[in-house]
Amino acid sequence: MLFKHAEGSFLAGVAAALKTSTNNFGFIGGVDFPLIHEFEQGFLAGVAAINPDITVQIGYASVPPDFSGFNDPVKGKEIALAQYEAGADIIYHAAGGTGTGMFEAAKEVSESTGKKVWGIGVDFDQYYTVGNPLPELQEYILTSMVKAADVSIFYNAAKATVEGTFTGGPNVDDLSTGGIYLSYSGGYIDDIKDTLEEYKAKIISGEIVPPSVRP
Repeated sequence: MLFKHAEGSFLAGVAAALKTSTNNFGFIGGVDFPLIHEFEQGFLAGVAAINPDITVQIGYASVPPDFSGFNDPVKGKEIALAQYEAGADIIYHAAGGTGTGMFEAAKEVSESTGKKVWGIGVDFDQYYTVGNPLPELQEYILTSMVKAADVSIFYNAAKATVEGTFTGGPNVDDLSTGGIYLSYSGGYIDDIKDTLEEYKAKIISGEIVPPSVRP
């Protein structure tokens, strides 16, 4: 099961650029290696599509062969606090459990400064997966770039089988299959849905091809 992470991350970048008040963003990757660069580059391109005059701070929790960066919320909070302090008002993470620290930082900074800052989740709808045990963090989760494994495994595989197009190889999911999408939980990006749908359509049509590797 493969996902076009750059497509969903591009939309996350568009959402961030439409909701910012500082034009300063953060990205936190769990481990600095090519898989996470897909998220990073897609996000950068999405932000730049709305406003090329931006600042994006990039931080990683670890580098190979150390993969602890996917489960280090203390490190995630440390990186996020530094990025918020340097002017970011929205941070997108692709860092697994490390991202919880980012949401904790968003709450802390918002409460201490009186200025709302946000985090964008990944893989799951983190409004629920983080917000269920920690409901006090929900109001800081702008959206999430969701990978719908259930759609990928069951619906799309079954559809391909019925249509006779199933090859038995890796199943690649993207915006067109519904295997990747932005969450609207919390209602924080409802006001920009029309614009997000326009960019989604451009990606699906091939008019926009989000980058997935560093230049």
